Amino acid sequence: MSKRIPATVVTGFLGAGKTSLLRHVLENGRGRRLAVVINEFGDLGIDREIVTGCGIQGCREDDIVELANGCICCTVADDFLPTIRKLIERPDPPDHIVIETSGLALPKPLVKAFAWPEVRARVTVDGVIAVIDAAAVAAGRFADDPDAVARQRAADPSLDHDNPLEEVFEDQLACADLVVLNKRDLLDDQARAGVEREVGAALRPGVKLVAAENGRVPIEALLGIDARAEDDLAARPSHHDDDGGAHDHDDFTSFVVELPSVSDIEALLGGLRATVARHDILRVKGFLDVPGRARRQVVQGVGDRFQVYFDRDWRPGEARRSALVVIGRTGLDRAGIAAAIAAAAGTGGVAAD
Repeated sequence: MSKRIPATVVTGFLGAGKTSLLRHVLENGRGRRLAVVINEFGDLGIDREIVTGCGIQGCREDDIVELANGCICCTVADDFLPTIRKLIERPDPPDHIVIETSGLALPKPLVKAFAWPEVRARVTVDGVIAVIDAAAVAAGRFADDPDAVARQRAADPSLDHDNPLEEVFEDQLACADLVVLNKRDLLDDQARAGVEREVGAALRPGVKLVAAENGRVPIEALLGIDARAEDDLAARPSHHDDDGGAHDHDDFTSFVVELPSVSDIEALLGGLRATVARHDILRVKGFLDVPGRARRQVVQGVGDRFQVYFDRDWRPGEARRSALVVIGRTGLDRAGIAAAIAAAAGTGGVAAD
């Protein structure tokens, strides 16, 4: 048992700050040989690009594996298990594996995969860390208004009132061994205390809640939990237990908006905020080519909150490209959203699947 490689599963809804926490872990690994598995909902591979472009000493590109064939909780046998086997069978296997799930993934099916015989003998789930966007919880993004739901049911009992955002959020909390209340700096003390009470009431006994900014939590708290989560699956309830863990993402969709070079970043951000307000968009992220700048610009958006920064130089021979992934509820007006973003960028952008 002592020779099993520990694996940490980092879960959390779209835009909660999982990639920031992952970068923090890599920057503070303290000599550990870390391997990272990244799964994304969207086609650009942005999270892996952000991690590999960070310039962290000792972070090799072949230690960062991307799974882009669908949500990791739904492709365990086809994608995840072969990836884990390749990592642990390397001549220099990692000391610790960190898995960043898609923001729409349910962690329990993934944890369950570690009980498979071919993996169980070599790897154990050291812990499941759920990262939460404190401001999103405070805004009620993951919870229905009980009074409004009651009125809807009274008016039409046949309506389906399931909230897919709430289900994913609650499943992620229910499976967690540690919860990181991220972006605490966006709330005042009273609002933060309210979120802590709300989230704390949903946690299993013994699960700790820690507040953070940019995913910065002491590395000793993140790694070395020794939960062996694959051994106590029954204590980690899921909305999908009765379905045998079956889970689909028909409630959500994503597409890419391609843009030429973008000169006026503030105009683009203004247009993005306006577009988010008009459409049911959950997340926007991607890269921009800014004329006259040698570095690539990253765009990260959650709701109407956007962050932009330059992460690395464009590489010699690399095609400079501006592209944004838009993630939201199924039924998004793709053409309308792409046109609005293109207009804000002063271009004729194109939406692609």
